[in-house]
Amino acid sequence: MNRLFQFAFSKIKGVKVYALVGRSGTGKSYHSKLVAAKYHIDLIIDDGLLIKGDKILAGRSAKNDPNFISAVRTAVFDDEEHRDEVMSALLKEKYKKILIIGTSEKMVNKITKRLELPEVEKVLHIEDIASEEEIETAMRIRFTEGKHVIPIPSIEITRNYPKIVYDSMKIFRKGHKDAYEKTIVRPEFSRPDKEEISEQAITQMVKHAIGDYDPVIKVKKAKGVKNSDNTYSISVTLQLPVKHYMTTTMSDLQEYITECVEKFGGIMLKNVTIEIEEWG
Repeated sequence: MNRLFQFAFSKIKGVKVYALVGRSGTGKSYHSKLVAAKYHIDLIIDDGLLIKGDKILAGRSAKNDPNFISAVRTAVFDDEEHRDEVMSALLKEKYKKILIIGTSEKMVNKITKRLELPEVEKVLHIEDIASEEEIETAMRIRFTEGKHVIPIPSIEITRNYPKIVYDSMKIFRKGHKDAYEKTIVRPEFSRPDKEEISEQAITQMVKHAIGDYDPVIKVKKAKGVKNSDNTYSISVTLQLPVKHYMTTTMSDLQEYITECVEKFGGIMLKNVTIEIEEWG
């Protein structure tokens, strides 16, 4: 089935795509089932997995990847075999709405293009769903304990990824007796007891983020300093061709680097400073 027909097929089915967006560790996966219930959404895409109810239909979890680069590639379906598996499962399902979880609208849009889904119809921000206190608690747990959430029961995750399972929890909807079970996992790349991240690893993460953001921009160097509160401060020197025009602002670029490094580096950034050098 060619790509044009696949996209048309999604449109014919009348599929509506929803996005749940927020910084890494703010509780998106934790709240995803509640969002799905509120908007009567059939399927969820979260970190490389296609989820229906309490079951994994297809894909593989980025939470099981050993390092930053492989995790980010899994999350956006960079691998052809992984992408094709999920697309095939989507074509077999009867659904009207699908929720994609991502750290930014840019990431969600990349996923919709990779899976040849329609454009996002409604973007939901975690700040509109969770309280400031809930978000702060979620971030503290993520960056001090290295814990992540997958929105399906632990028995389903244990069957596929036993080594990363840490615990489980139940989430109750207000005014309802039913509860949703979620699995708490602790990926290898996000463990808080790991050694301080090396400059080489930080450079690798920044290069990947910049390459994804604008491949014309080159990373000359990147340096990270661990602060007393276990956050990191990163300074980046970029090389930009004289005639190249950046279509976005510096703050947008800083935000994108922060999103990528926090999500897949398992660390929290206090600030990102950028220096630009022109060449050519």
